[in-house]
Amino acid sequence: MKFLHLADLHLGKRVNGFDLLEDQRYILEQILALCDSNKVDAVVLAGDIYDAPVPPAAACTLLDWFLTQLSARRIAVLAVSGNHDSAERLDYAAGLLANQNVYIAGQFRGAPRQIVLSDRFGPVEFTLLPFVRTATVRHYMPEADLPDYDSAVAAALSACAPSAERRVLVAHQMVVAGLCPPQLSGSETAPLTIGTVDSVDAAHFAKFSYTALGHIHRAQRVGSDTVRYAGAPLCYHLDECGMEKSATLVRLGRRGVDDIETLPLHPRRAMRHIVGPLAKLVEHPDDTSDYIWATLTDPTPQPDAMAVLRAAYP
Repeated sequence: MKFLHLADLHLGKRVNGFDLLEDQRYILEQILALCDSNKVDAVVLAGDIYDAPVPPAAACTLLDWFLTQLSARRIAVLAVSGNHDSAERLDYAAGLLANQNVYIAGQFRGAPRQIVLSDRFGPVEFTLLPFVRTATVRHYMPEADLPDYDSAVAAALSACAPSAERRVLVAHQMVVAGLCPPQLSGSETAPLTIGTVDSVDAAHFAKFSYTALGHIHRAQRVGSDTVRYAGAPLCYHLDECGMEKSATLVRLGRRGVDDIETLPLHPRRAMRHIVGPLAKLVEHPDDTSDYIWATLTDPTPQPDAMAVLRAAYP
């Protein structure tokens, strides 16, 4: 079985007032092309599908188009909610969507949702753990001793009864390997508390063949090759300028993961950070269709600096 691991689409996001929907449509078209060229069987969406709990109508239309395209290709979709999503809204029509092989776990209801797909080697179990808070797990497990976030996520996973030897976990959490946090980017500044939640030890995922994570925008492994963040498919913050974006292709064999490959994604517009005096920056502008973060180094404030910059870099 081959599946594409994606996360943190943040559909409907605006960066400094710029609407990125066209850029997001462009990157989703690339992802569909990767699905076609690699003949994938499934696509995993590890949370933060939308950028806000109440996304704009155009973002909902874009997601509808993307899921329809995947369904028409007979590609299964396995998705969980992230901390930016409204879990209740993502659960809307989940039963109907399951008839089209689109499986969405928005709300946590006491145990992760488990979906079993099959390939020529037999069943593959996908465990869908949406973004949860400690209080949510305590609500469903009042007798359990859950002093912190790590123990709450461990308890949520323990509610699953494995149904296959090959198991894939889809989760949207802040995961660390021992005392080593992942490499952060964007607005992620605290080492162990990201998005107002505490960290989870990757050791809890040892029984899964592969763990598909969302929440951190930089693609990376966490402790082992089979516990990974896919990263966001587009640059959404100054700290991500120049960062190569990708989708993660996972191949499962008879015993588990056979191969993991990062497939590069190329944005419609690059995001660049330029630094220098205003006059120098606008003297010979290049790649003027890019998104620009400009840091001015003039010793004194320059009149109408934003207007001058926008004339050179629209």
